Amino acid sequence: MEFSELIKTATVESVLLSCVGLPAVKGTLCITSHHLLLSSCPGGDSQPGTLELWLLIRNVDAVEKRVQNLGWYQPPRTNDSPRDTRIAGSSGTITLRCKDLKVLQLEIPGMEECLNIASSIEALSSVDSVMMMYPFFYRPQSLKLEEGWHLFPLEQYFQRIASQTSQWRLSDVNRDFTTCPTYPPTVIVPAAVDDDTLQKAARFRQGGRFPVLSYYHCKNGTAMLRSSQPLTGPNRKRCREDEMLLGTILDEGERGFIIDTRSAQAAKQARMMGGGTEPKSSYPQWRRLHRPLERGRPLQESFIKLVEACNDTSINMDRWLSRLESCRWLSHVKAALSTACLAAQCLDREEASVLVHGAEGTDTTLLVTALAQVILDPSCRTLAGFQGLLEREWIEAGHPFHLRCARSAYSHARLKQEAPLFLLFLDCVWQLSRQFPFSLEFSEHLLLTLFDNAYASAYGTFLCNNEKERCLCKVRESTHALWAWLNQPGEKKKYLNPLYSHNALVIWPSVEPQSIQLWQGLFFRWIRSSQYLDEAWAEVQRLAEGGDPPVKESVESRLSRSLSDPAAQTENGR
Repeated sequence: MEFSELIKTATVESVLLSCVGLPAVKGTLCITSHHLLLSSCPGGDSQPGTLELWLLIRNVDAVEKRVQNLGWYQPPRTNDSPRDTRIAGSSGTITLRCKDLKVLQLEIPGMEECLNIASSIEALSSVDSVMMMYPFFYRPQSLKLEEGWHLFPLEQYFQRIASQTSQWRLSDVNRDFTTCPTYPPTVIVPAAVDDDTLQKAARFRQGGRFPVLSYYHCKNGTAMLRSSQPLTGPNRKRCREDEMLLGTILDEGERGFIIDTRSAQAAKQARMMGGGTEPKSSYPQWRRLHRPLERGRPLQESFIKLVEACNDTSINMDRWLSRLESCRWLSHVKAALSTACLAAQCLDREEASVLVHGAEGTDTTLLVTALAQVILDPSCRTLAGFQGLLEREWIEAGHPFHLRCARSAYSHARLKQEAPLFLLFLDCVWQLSRQFPFSLEFSEHLLLTLFDNAYASAYGTFLCNNEKERCLCKVRESTHALWAWLNQPGEKKKYLNPLYSHNALVIWPSVEPQSIQLWQGLFFRWIRSSQYLDEAWAEVQRLAEGGDPPVKESVESRLSRSLSDPAAQTENGR
């Protein structure tokens, strides 16, 4: 397939681009293989020079078109073909709803041009082949292909654990992806368990996702593992190797907790379909706790309803609060934080090891294990440590980004396997950053950038569904890593929290209803101006760089007051 086959009209003159909160721009619209480019007309008081606006077509979630016939048929000129006949005075409007929640409107002269542009954008944004996506064509001069792909090797993370204990080892049992197609080639497993036992245990877990180490809590030697559900089935099948694997985690007399992210009823239904849970009789030292977390269609629909409510500026306060509650997004945030706190509490306060799993172990499981580490481990709250956490617990651990982030909140396509699990994680981290403004080294800007790149990116970091697919597509050899770009000195500064101060303690978030707030920086990002907040943060950064700790505290308290001031909120919108 050639991209040129999908582009029906490549260039249109006198196109007007408008977006909420920004002045309209008129210019020449061009469609390329991966971008929509608007080059503004130079000259005039409002447009003194040429301005180029770029939009990655992969970022388009939905295309809505409306055409108007305001004139009559204009006969072709002598040398023109009949195809050049057009409707004089006709025009069309295309609304582009993007995956990053931005909404753009294009006013295009000519009905045929409008329909062709809309058709071209729809076709280009729907290309599903990974190797046809923009990261395989993006070649910035400031980066080299190999940069950023090996910043956070699992071997380096394991060395930290090995310096504390000899109970764990690195295993390459999955080096050819035959043991588990969604695990990376190397995993951390109990030192007392050989690879043959691991392979047999893998056959007893859905998708081959046998229990592997996610996090070692060096404070008291407890461990957090993750896996998929056991395949006990209606006949309550057993697997001695799986029982042995989990048995080696605990010493005699110790207990552990299995946090199942499904309800007890859902787990029971899964057993009738061949899945199930670990029976107490076979795992006597492990106690099972059910903490149901939504995934799949219910979570995606919650996301869609929230975005619809945020975009409806005509509703009054009562109606807004009712819609906010009915979409249940904040309930999902609370549930995720509560479950992560439970896992962290088991490790830190109960001094008990934890196994986390749901059904497949690729969604809510990773949400819980990653959040628990941000709560427990101060190294995961640094900029570099957080990137390493995302590599281990989301990318290498097999979260299916290609499936889950195929569509965002605006798509008219029928929901398949889309679900904003990664967005939910970022929202929970934002809640932590708001409740503990000094404890995270990175700012909200990093979280927004990660959200944008998970759905549409020039970089290959979030491509594919697992390491096996990334190897087959040669992602590491053929695309640039997002981390290489983020960690450039000029870029890195943008993502740092000027108020950061190392906090070696566990940060326990409040999950009371009044403590969980809507992430306005994301959901209202394109709806209302952030000018005053941007100015406030610029002042914070300027004062913080002066290095006066008392000034830091007073600035933070002033900023908190301004954000909670009803007058300021009224001025800035809802």
